[in-house]
Amino acid sequence: MALLTVRHVTTYRYSEPVKLGEHRMMFRPRASHDLKLLKTSLSIVPNPARLRWLHDVFDNSIAIAEFDGYTSELRFESNVTIEHFETPLPNYPLEEYANNYPFSYSKEDLPNLCRALAHHYLRENVRHWASQFLDPSGITGTMNLLSSMTLGIRKQFQYTRRSQKGVQSPDETIQSGRGSCRDFAVLMMEATRSLGLAARFVSGYIFVPGNDTSVTGGGATHAWMQAYLPGAGWIDFDPTNSIVGNRNLIRVAVAWSPEHVLPLWGTFTGPSNSFLGMDVTVSVTEESSDRNGPKP
Repeated sequence: MALLTVRHVTTYRYSEPVKLGEHRMMFRPRASHDLKLLKTSLSIVPNPARLRWLHDVFDNSIAIAEFDGYTSELRFESNVTIEHFETPLPNYPLEEYANNYPFSYSKEDLPNLCRALAHHYLRENVRHWASQFLDPSGITGTMNLLSSMTLGIRKQFQYTRRSQKGVQSPDETIQSGRGSCRDFAVLMMEATRSLGLAARFVSGYIFVPGNDTSVTGGGATHAWMQAYLPGAGWIDFDPTNSIVGNRNLIRVAVAWSPEHVLPLWGTFTGPSNSFLGMDVTVSVTEESSDRNGPKP
């Protein structure tokens, strides 16, 4: 078990006072059997006139802020302390019929997985790319298939941090040979779906232990995907870091596509050229076991 604190600060700057519209935040991690929330705080400047919380259709926690008046700066700061229970060398016990690919989901599961199986992009090139991970014999171990794909993306593509909004299409990622964590998550998600396996997009944070240069994506929000495998449920696959399981990963939100799990989005009323920029700072630190301060 690791005791982790996530600090996420986003600041918007404007050249003149603007009127703020509604802003929605996805900062709060998803509590689960492997993640326990111990302490949370959310600071917003200027202070919102109204702040409310809700759970969306995926059970993600969303904070909604409404503002009165005008401001030339808007700042959000989220601080969360969690207990993170890592599964060492995960060996997921799948249902016997799902141990090898291909397999079919049960009649009970299939209706609930339809959206997780639906394609958002043309799948011909993605299906061709995914076929390299299939055993020529026609039968491939399911976990071997997804683990090999996770490692394959790490080996075949160059990671590039992109500040632009949105994601590349899987075809763009394949053709360019590079992408961000969200681009790799979408590529693997669509490749998994092209093989008839259910997948969903995950947004969250990643903990980088010490000076571990092998872990990519620290200092910002992170993205990966999950596949649904009978007997094990939703399993995390991070193709940016070739991680299978929850090691170093802190889930915040899940959805069928990335546009539904934006960490922060909102509007303002004012001249379009008044927006000067946005600064984002994310840190994930490990606390000492006695919770008295950061672990050296």
